[in-house]
Amino acid sequence: MFTGIIEAVGTLTAIEQKGQDISITVGVGKLDMSDVKLGDSIATNGVCLTVTHYTQSSYSADLSVETLNKTGFVDYQVGGKVNLEKAMLPTTRFGGHIVSGHVDGVGEIIERSPSGRAIDLWVAMPTEIEKYVAEKGSITVDGISLTVNDVRDNAFKLTIIPHTSDETTIEEFQVGRKVNLEVDVLARYMERLMNKQAAEEPKSRLTMEFLQQNGFA
Repeated sequence: MFTGIIEAVGTLTAIEQKGQDISITVGVGKLDMSDVKLGDSIATNGVCLTVTHYTQSSYSADLSVETLNKTGFVDYQVGGKVNLEKAMLPTTRFGGHIVSGHVDGVGEIIERSPSGRAIDLWVAMPTEIEKYVAEKGSITVDGISLTVNDVRDNAFKLTIIPHTSDETTIEEFQVGRKVNLEVDVLARYMERLMNKQAAEEPKSRLTMEFLQQNGFA
């Protein structure tokens, strides 16, 4: 699990094709690797990846066909910047929201405009995740925990403060850029709970046949 609070911006230093899959190597920038072990998880632009090799300045991970099909990684190139966050600890300060690192869909930046010292971004989202996105709710964009400030049709608005721009890849978010989206997991659990309750509710005995037999229809 993660919190969506980015610890460092890394750089893709290698992308190796392995059949239909790929292996990547990421230069970690200022990310502290002193406690990283083989098999650990590192969220890379919001995608939970398993460390298969590491040094104090980099790590490698494998990406399956499923990951490539469901995320923006299919278009990434060597030299690209990525947001990094190590898996949270029980003692971690919970500054963002619950993030699983499982991408729900790929969005696209469709508007960018200044708002004082901040930046307003409008992000188009896939139809299938619209119902999970609510004004003032949380969403993960390329691994960054952000607050939804407005929703319209199939897009949502973000207001990015300078600190977030400085510590993440958001400065590179221009119109047309594809971004990984993960909705708030609490919204998914709530949907599951409501659907389960609806399925378990006893069905009404009131039928058209009953109404006709008793003179109501």
